[in-house]
Amino acid sequence: MIDPAFMLRIIQIVFPVFVIVLLGWFYGRYRAVDMAAPNQTNMDIFIPALVFSALADKSFDLVGHQVFALAAFLIMVGSGLIGWGVAKLTGISHKVLVPTTMFNNCGNLGLPLAFLAFGQEGLAAMVVMFLISNLLHFSFGNWLLDHHAKWWDAWRHPVILAALAGLGVSLSGLDLWGPLQLAIKMLGDVSIPLALLALGVRIAQSHAKSMNTGFLGAVVRPLAGILLAWMLSILLGLEGQDQAMLILFGALPPAVINYVFAERYEQSPDKVAAIVLTGNIAAIVIIPVVLAIVL
Repeated sequence: MIDPAFMLRIIQIVFPVFVIVLLGWFYGRYRAVDMAAPNQTNMDIFIPALVFSALADKSFDLVGHQVFALAAFLIMVGSGLIGWGVAKLTGISHKVLVPTTMFNNCGNLGLPLAFLAFGQEGLAAMVVMFLISNLLHFSFGNWLLDHHAKWWDAWRHPVILAALAGLGVSLSGLDLWGPLQLAIKMLGDVSIPLALLALGVRIAQSHAKSMNTGFLGAVVRPLAGILLAWMLSILLGLEGQDQAMLILFGALPPAVINYVFAERYEQSPDKVAAIVLTGNIAAIVIIPVVLAIVL
């Protein structure tokens, strides 16, 4: 059985997410606010700073974790295909369901959960999967919402440049000047609260129909991920903690950044916001249950 104290800690990790979203919802209810400019700033400055800090602060063994990189890639591709199939069956735009099914919350939720459940080794594996998710999201995910975007343009995107720079710092063993490292971290610390606040504002502007889509997307994401993670763990010969780590990755809810992308490209941001919010609320129940099974 899972330790009640451990379950409480999981709730403590997830709870601040909903407090900030709720604050954004109240703000959006009483203020006619346009979050397009803050979202763009988040994509260009704050999120890249977060990615750089996360990678530059860790010591990575990419070769040792290559199986997780491969598995994460296959889970995302497989989840995207499932999302596309559900979109065809339901008539919902594939630009709404495919990204929210493919790209999960492996950053601000997956990273702390991995460390809590599996320690430093689990954290390193999750960061590798987080890197693969970012590379795919800012290449294919970008193109999916805007077919005029070129895949190779992703390498010029601030988030990808920040990921490569952070990885380079980590692998080289370079110690950044303390004040510079602190400045980058402070910028990165803005990203998640700002994204969550903007999510709440968008939810306040959503309609009931969007929430119906939100429920469907929130269910498809973890079910597809868990199924694929379980199958891949068998095919790749993963057992014990490695298998549990992969299943946790598969069970994560939709990434908040899906909403930022939808807002940027004007692809039904109200529906995407509903999926992200509903999925992360459901994670309060789904994540503890999954951890109780795999640990």
